[in-house]
Amino acid sequence: MPDPRLTRDDLDLLDHCQRVLGYEFRDLNQLREALTHSSGADSRGESNERLEFLGDAILGAVVCETLYLEFPEYQEGDMTRIKSVVVSRRTCAKISRMLGFEEFLITGKGMGGQEKTPDSVLANLFESLVGAIYLDGGMAAARRFILEHIGPEIDDTAGGHSGVNFKSTLQQAAQRKFGATPSYLMLDEKGPDHSKCFKIAASIAGRRFAAAWGPNKKDAEQRAARNALAQIDGEPPPFETD
Repeated sequence: MPDPRLTRDDLDLLDHCQRVLGYEFRDLNQLREALTHSSGADSRGESNERLEFLGDAILGAVVCETLYLEFPEYQEGDMTRIKSVVVSRRTCAKISRMLGFEEFLITGKGMGGQEKTPDSVLANLFESLVGAIYLDGGMAAARRFILEHIGPEIDDTAGGHSGVNFKSTLQQAAQRKFGATPSYLMLDEKGPDHSKCFKIAASIAGRRFAAAWGPNKKDAEQRAARNALAQIDGEPPPFETD
């Protein structure tokens, strides 16, 4: 049962937040604590700081598990670089802003006068919500929530934004295995000029590998290179052609 001190406005706020989260809390007090910044709490123990600490650990564990299971070709350094991007303050704050979580943030007078909520606060808020969902619904519920919102960030980062250079890796493998250098074939493009997607395939010594779509030519080539690396190793391509 929610705390009887919760007002009708409090309950409306929490109900709206649950709809945005896509998760219904058994204990609304957990959710309210996750939304409460230290400036809006009567004591430090009633703020979301402890939940943020827990949520940070849960988020990191789920991301690490996902990278380990879904990217068996990655070495420890590759996974570390991707994780550092995916669980960064910038990424967590971006998701909070995108979902409108700042609308639900409970703050005190010290925060109320700021025109824009700091990224650090929004990042902590996202992690606090992860912690609250974990405590309320267990690891399965927390994992679903994390992968729904962080999963696309993992895919995007693994597609070439993490510093993992699949084109360079493919070039080395191609020269070693085939004595040839890869080339990249533009097969298709779609979408309006301001938002095009590109379909590109890697080719080595006359052999064309599975193509991949990307939001720009650079990313499409990175994904095509990763598809080729997987096929060379006898594995299914991780990026779908269509």
